[in-house]
Amino acid sequence: MSSHPHDLQTAIQAAGLRVTAQRLAVLSAVWGDGQHRDADAIVTAAREKLGTLSTQAVYDNLHILVEAGLVRRIQPSGHPGRYEARVGDNHHHIVCRHCGETTDVDCAVESAPCLEPTDSHGYSIDQAEVIFWGLCPKCQKTKNTTEQKEQVY
Repeated sequence: MSSHPHDLQTAIQAAGLRVTAQRLAVLSAVWGDGQHRDADAIVTAAREKLGTLSTQAVYDNLHILVEAGLVRRIQPSGHPGRYEARVGDNHHHIVCRHCGETTDVDCAVESAPCLEPTDSHGYSIDQAEVIFWGLCPKCQKTKNTTEQKEQVY
């Protein structure tokens, strides 16, 4: 799906929701340039589209869009919740320990739940959520540059 307003309207309607300017602005902000945005970044982006919009209205619409399956919320440990428009698959994430950049990672097996636990304890499992942690290429470069400077002194 692109972030074209008509496509967003269609997606909202197909999910059985009423199309509102606020909802369009919030969904557009999630679908916008940056995936894995936190709510503050979505508030800022949505306000750029509408002019004024309360923080509570953004949170309310995010909740509705998550419940409708149009948006996915992830919450890496120690970080605020983040929202993405990639839904309907069981992909995972890599999070940079330094800057927090988050990147999608496809399932190794390509079908949900991607992983099988050693004991399901009677649950019918349909999804697995994995977060890989490390340093993104930019932070690796910064770290290596800093370490090289420290060795010189």
